[in-house]
Amino acid sequence: MKSMKSIMISALSSGSGKTLFTVGLIKLLSKMGLDVLPAKSGPDYIDTQYLSQAAGCMAQNIDFHLQGKLGAKECLFIEDRNYLVIEGAMGYFDGIYNTFENSSFDISNTLDIDTLLIYSPKGEMFSMIPKIKGAVDFSCGRIKGIVLNRTNRRIYELIKPKIEEYVGIRVLGFIEEDEDFSIKSRHLGLVQSQEVYNSSLIIDKMSDKIKENIDMEYLMALFKDLNYYRRLELNKRDVDVCILKDVAFSFYYRENIMLLEKTCNVCYVSPLRDYSIPKCDFLYIGGGYPEIFKHELSFNTSMKASIKRYAEDGGYIYAECGGLMYLTKEIDGEEMVGVFDGRAKMTNKLQNFGYVDLKLQDEFLIGDCNDTFTGHEFHRSVVEIDDKRYVEVEKTMGDANWRCGYRYKNVCAMYPHISFMGNIEAFNKMLDKIEGRRGV
Repeated sequence: MKSMKSIMISALSSGSGKTLFTVGLIKLLSKMGLDVLPAKSGPDYIDTQYLSQAAGCMAQNIDFHLQGKLGAKECLFIEDRNYLVIEGAMGYFDGIYNTFENSSFDISNTLDIDTLLIYSPKGEMFSMIPKIKGAVDFSCGRIKGIVLNRTNRRIYELIKPKIEEYVGIRVLGFIEEDEDFSIKSRHLGLVQSQEVYNSSLIIDKMSDKIKENIDMEYLMALFKDLNYYRRLELNKRDVDVCILKDVAFSFYYRENIMLLEKTCNVCYVSPLRDYSIPKCDFLYIGGGYPEIFKHELSFNTSMKASIKRYAEDGGYIYAECGGLMYLTKEIDGEEMVGVFDGRAKMTNKLQNFGYVDLKLQDEFLIGDCNDTFTGHEFHRSVVEIDDKRYVEVEKTMGDANWRCGYRYKNVCAMYPHISFMGNIEAFNKMLDKIEGRRGV
């Protein structure tokens, strides 16, 4: 049996400061010498970068739609860790469509993990108490403590005893409003941590504030054992994998990276800094911000040429979202790799945002005709490629559907991101095809 102590940090809405509190807590626990796995509920790639920076290891997403309930738990135990700190996405009860399915609450309740609620008062005093009480009651007892955020000592000292009297749970402390503790956003969320020059300083200062103002003894007592009895069996493959990874392509799920690392021989290459890809059996290009770094990507002509040559020679490539954009001829006029005869361009709104269900219409690298998958889309770009689309996409719990997914020789690319843990059959089929070709 495997076990680790776990807690979720959540709030009733986005913009409550839970990301900064969570990274500060993770940093503080790491300073205490604890081995922490940082995690984020939902499909978000950017917040996990800050969590990773605070912990010094890659953060894990937990998402029942993408991974399945068993797969989500398996993700947490791919490698041994002693503590798990999960940042909840959006509001605690916000799930797929207009339900709490796959919400932070659903995840914490299903996995039997208790929650610390971050609450930021906004022009209110006693009115916050019925809001908090309603959340605590609806949570089936999952919410075990509260931290008041972006407030001052006077308000904290006035409202703390009232919350504890009427709601019946402990207020562990408060964090004062501080304009220095902010992270800028762009069209897909927060600016990436590696682009924020003082992100380490912000995280470190937040950890100090938590140590000074939060009842850490009580908080540590809220951690609850998460047990797991099954070990994931993975077979070693004779496959050399190259992953494009840098500030332009950083949107990868931890389980996808770790499954590849545990089954294949993996190396990493930067399309911004390196000159070419090495000899390999499989090239994996995730999502990211190629539109932000389009000039630098375009300038690296030797890298683009090596990828184009690899594709023309029958090399296997799987690309998601930003990776698809990179493989077109251009992004907003800047020349890209040109595997696909088309272009990508940015728009001023999100395109096909949210959870999706996928069905292959023909053979694709990750499966065969009629195979189904779960995925997620989040992008403001569109691609204009006059070619067959191999994937039927349907909005989960919605009424919209569309076609996506392109193939050229052994290159397959699409907008949706998938978790290999939630689609393990697709992962194995993909490696079977690659390994089978190598053996020819």
